[in-house]
Amino acid sequence: MPEPPWLSAEAIAVAHCLVDSHARALGKPLIATPAGCHPDRNLRLLAQELFATGTVVLAHDGAPLDQGEGPRLIYANRAALRLWRRDWAAMVGLPSSRTAEPEQRPSRQQALASAQQQQAITNYSGIRIDSAGRRFAIDGARIWTLRDSGGQPCGQAAAFSSWWWL
Repeated sequence: MPEPPWLSAEAIAVAHCLVDSHARALGKPLIATPAGCHPDRNLRLLAQELFATGTVVLAHDGAPLDQGEGPRLIYANRAALRLWRRDWAAMVGLPSSRTAEPEQRPSRQQALASAQQQQAITNYSGIRIDSAGRRFAIDGARIWTLRDSGGQPCGQAAAFSSWWWL
């Protein structure tokens, strides 16, 4: 049986970056560390826990927000995949701007730019759209800058638990 895509070496590295960058930017853990899991030693277990958490978590690469289609998604956990009604292959690689309707994209981009400048923002609210065109509101989202092992910005991530269909 093939390995699930969220447990590929690349996805495990992204998961670790998500968790580490969240702790640095917001001063608190993104998810509870699994029992017996040191975040720097058992990255596979950490990636599994992040994928399975009920909090919606997604991330995009560090491409400029204002060029071409902008950043592309590099991670989406199970809660995000269910909410946007996409599988991993359809979600990861998608321009992240397509998670919102065209008229919502300028405010989304403004929030992402603010998060870039400030390292992180909290309590973000906005309107998004799933793969079938159904709109939903998100509330209380955290958006933070992803940083590589050298501390350089390499993307952004968002997490939220509060959302509802419109």
